[in-house]
Amino acid sequence: MSTRRQFLKTLPVAVAASLAAVAAPSGAGAATLDEKDPQAVKLDYKADTRKVDQAKFPRHAASQTCANCQLFQEGASPSTGSCVLFGDKQVAAAGWCSAWEQG
Repeated sequence: MSTRRQFLKTLPVAVAASLAAVAAPSGAGAATLDEKDPQAVKLDYKADTRKVDQAKFPRHAASQTCANCQLFQEGASPSTGSCVLFGDKQVAAAGWCSAWEQG
């Protein structure tokens, strides 16, 4: 049976673990996503937003990049970061995929 006292004892540990996970450098040493990766192909990922097929994605704008996407998290390098859709692989900040959402 859980008690309030047990909960209060474990709360600081849970908070500290959460903060450590958030503060950990995202993608440190992670591989860069290849455009031929199966997940990248499914989402039409391009490392350069200027190379997106406008005929296939008429609503795409050149200003839409991974860097200003809601799913992007800055990495150690300003040119790459992580994306929740691509797991432990780094994406180009100048990239784009069909799941782009205004950040």
